[in-house]
Amino acid sequence: MNKALFLTAISFIFFSSGCQKDFLDKTPDEDLTIEDVFSQHRYAESFLTSVYAQLPDESNMSDNPGRNPFVAATDEMNITWAYAFSHAMVSGAWGPSNMPVNIWSFMYEGIRKANIFLENVDNVPLSPPVFTETVRNRWIGEATFLRAFYHFMLMRVHGPVPIADHSFQLTDDFLELRRRPLEECVAFVVTESERAAELLPIRVASNSEYGRITRAVALALKARVLLYAASPLWNGNPDYARFTDHEGLRLFPTAYDAEKWYRAYVAAKDCIDQTETGGYEIFRLNNSDPAKACQDLFLLPYNNEIFFARNIGPSLLFERSSGPLSHGGFSAYAPTQEIVDAYEMANGERPILGYNGDDSPIINPASGYSESGYTTTAHPSGHYPAGVHNMYANREPRFYAHIHFSGSIWRDRQIQFWRTGLDGRGAGGQNYTSTGYLIKKFSDPNVDVPANRTVLKTWVLFRLGEQYLNYAEALNEFEGPVADVYTYVNQIRKRAGMPPLPDGLTQQEMRERIRHERRIELAFETHRYFDVRRWKIAETVDNKDVFGMNIQGGTSLQDNAFYQRTRVETRIFTAPKHYLWPLYQSEIDKNHNLVQNPQW
Repeated sequence: MNKALFLTAISFIFFSSGCQKDFLDKTPDEDLTIEDVFSQHRYAESFLTSVYAQLPDESNMSDNPGRNPFVAATDEMNITWAYAFSHAMVSGAWGPSNMPVNIWSFMYEGIRKANIFLENVDNVPLSPPVFTETVRNRWIGEATFLRAFYHFMLMRVHGPVPIADHSFQLTDDFLELRRRPLEECVAFVVTESERAAELLPIRVASNSEYGRITRAVALALKARVLLYAASPLWNGNPDYARFTDHEGLRLFPTAYDAEKWYRAYVAAKDCIDQTETGGYEIFRLNNSDPAKACQDLFLLPYNNEIFFARNIGPSLLFERSSGPLSHGGFSAYAPTQEIVDAYEMANGERPILGYNGDDSPIINPASGYSESGYTTTAHPSGHYPAGVHNMYANREPRFYAHIHFSGSIWRDRQIQFWRTGLDGRGAGGQNYTSTGYLIKKFSDPNVDVPANRTVLKTWVLFRLGEQYLNYAEALNEFEGPVADVYTYVNQIRKRAGMPPLPDGLTQQEMRERIRHERRIELAFETHRYFDVRRWKIAETVDNKDVFGMNIQGGTSLQDNAFYQRTRVETRIFTAPKHYLWPLYQSEIDKNHNLVQNPQW
């Protein structure tokens, strides 16, 4: 490769990855060549660390560097701040020339670094016992996984993408770089995941290695990409049947293939079996409060359910963004009324069955849910005190683990989202919840924003609970609601303190139940946006107004003026255009062989 360009890149890499001071003293960065970097194992390890640096921090759901507009661009959430890119997405006011969240270049930067590493790691001299062939193979497995994962992160937004399985030189003809058919992209990620799995341990050996890639993660990526490949968006989608590049190469499969569901459920079951044999399990607490288990799952970073999480370090960002005003928060991450309505009641019934033409809710009489009156007794486990609105009473445990609502308790203080409350619009200037709710999931009560007291934060990218639901979905699509489908969905529900699914469900009924379970269990984890797209229901789910409480009203906890369903945002989804992100116009301008996605 061109060494002058490499010197600039390696200078940034070592400074950003925190390399050791003695290395910086030994030789100026501008004197390093690629041969120097791979001449010693500690330099090579620093380079590998820089490959990890492209992992997205999806806990940042509003600012561009976080590269996660997805949670707020579906029916889960609204961002209070007007500048968030998600607002442009849901209004349709975005396109190839105005996408500030540049996932394309960020992921290809990581892919390039992974390729450079893989092409040179064999040159690193062995130095037992620190650097052995076993260590080298583990490094290769990690870089191989990261290259595959970064390709998948591109595919989930853009669809078919160019496959970069080697580093490019200045002498290369970049006009030959073209988008590859989707099935070829899927096969690449699957094969690379399998290669990585063969080289990696099933789990890290100690907490000091937390954040390193393992076989569990590679197996999980394989299962996830095969689930996407089997789903309607990618599996014989007629909307893309005529989508070709400039030479007529078809970029999407034209025929539906039911066998893809088989491959997806086999991969998910293999992941489950190998990881459980390796000591992973669904996280539970040794007490009777499932809400606390569902909350602590994301606060105890070394628990046995998590395959892989991005280490964020000591941070106040999430608690600032999701925290109530009276706790020093900005009240930006505001769940919609739609996601609040989706949480079941404690008896397992849905409170809301749908909506009338005037957007009023269709209440399920079997649920016990009420939109009038206030509770006279506190929750037996302390999830709310007496006096809160009945719409928040007797809900499923995950509701209390995931949602801040008016009258709930956070860090020994009652939350007040009504207009004149300590956390209401009247107290917040431009910072206030736009829906009358905030995300509680992922929020750590040990973080004190006003006192600047932090904890080590992580963002979970893969966990066993997702694989249970992946397996159940793919198995139901291929064989129908057989016993194993019930078994794995019910294990998720059992951890959440919920009754099992009713017997005798049809395949369609089970499909709807699994989709609902994913909506609640994986809420705010960046799955919903891609789920409703791969199922091809986003044109219904994300093409309508979202609601919240009336944040303009209320002077007390029991003021009915606050508890009125109120339109928060009118949203637009144009099918099939918005099912895929466009390619950046700047990339197409540089390479006219990169065809744009349909209707962009």
